[in-house]
Amino acid sequence: MPDGGAAVLDVRGLKTTFRTRGGEVHAVNSVSFHLNRGEILGVVGESGSGKSVTMMSLIRLLPAPPAQIGPGQVLLDGQDLLQLDDEGLRRVRGPKVGFVFQDPMTSLNPVFSIGNQLMEPLRKHMGMDKAAARKRAEELLDLVGIPDAARRLNDYPHQFSGGMRQRVMIAMALMNDPKVLIADEPTTALDVTVQAQILTLLGELQKKFNMGIVLITHDLGVVAQVSDRVNVMYAGKIVESGGVDDIFYKPRAPYTLGLLNSIPRAGDKKTGRLSAIAGQPPSMINLPKGCAFAPRCEFKDKVSGGRCLSEMPELSGISPDHLSRCHLDEKERQKLFPTLAVK
Repeated sequence: MPDGGAAVLDVRGLKTTFRTRGGEVHAVNSVSFHLNRGEILGVVGESGSGKSVTMMSLIRLLPAPPAQIGPGQVLLDGQDLLQLDDEGLRRVRGPKVGFVFQDPMTSLNPVFSIGNQLMEPLRKHMGMDKAAARKRAEELLDLVGIPDAARRLNDYPHQFSGGMRQRVMIAMALMNDPKVLIADEPTTALDVTVQAQILTLLGELQKKFNMGIVLITHDLGVVAQVSDRVNVMYAGKIVESGGVDDIFYKPRAPYTLGLLNSIPRAGDKKTGRLSAIAGQPPSMINLPKGCAFAPRCEFKDKVSGGRCLSEMPELSGISPDHLSRCHLDEKERQKLFPTLAVK
């Protein structure tokens, strides 16, 4: 759990657009959130909801053009990362913010040994000699649970399993003891046993280093297992934010409810197909005028005056720590939304 709520990362009104031949893609639309020290923040939503683009925007990993990041603020211990020049960003990426990418096989160079790939940045950016860099690389592999670390430094990526490659990527991200670790779908394509091992590892590292971790995933089970808080994203916006128990047991955004209803629940004796969210996500070039989820929402007719189709609801508080984006008032949602037991 968090160590008391001191925010290490504070994102305010962040926008990211892509200029394409078809028009501007509004990938991130005025997103605001914070990350506390020693906390794991889960970010969930369908593919294309803006999860990864938001997090890559924080340290400007997107090519410009076509990406345009801003306006907005990304405050890391009070320093606005969007105002940094290239040299300032180099001092943040890695030393202060680590990033674990989705597919380790495309992030690791197949023609260099694991030791070479760990040692090069240590020598280049931290000024270590070869012996010191090798010792530190061995320590990193040992830290993330790779057996016989000294020998495995000589191996190449193809000699590691998918789970072990992901551990190598985590080791690289931890190289400089960052304050924030962003993990983008770190368990994708791993079997259930290995997935559990990676999640356990992230939890152990978070406690050991008191890092703030942002965990991007489409897997609600992963979020339930390790997260302290959750942001639910849809069409480039946060539609619900709260503690993990609030999100899973008392959802207050129709989209969150739809996601939860689409997964099997323990003790549910119903048989047949799972409940799917009707329709398709909107075009990020031509977003609806009102609530982006309204065309798919089963509750839009419960709101008078057609506001769901004409007016974007604000992200407002059900409680100080539980926010949602919906025109339905809380009393109405208490009637319409069941109390769930999905964890």
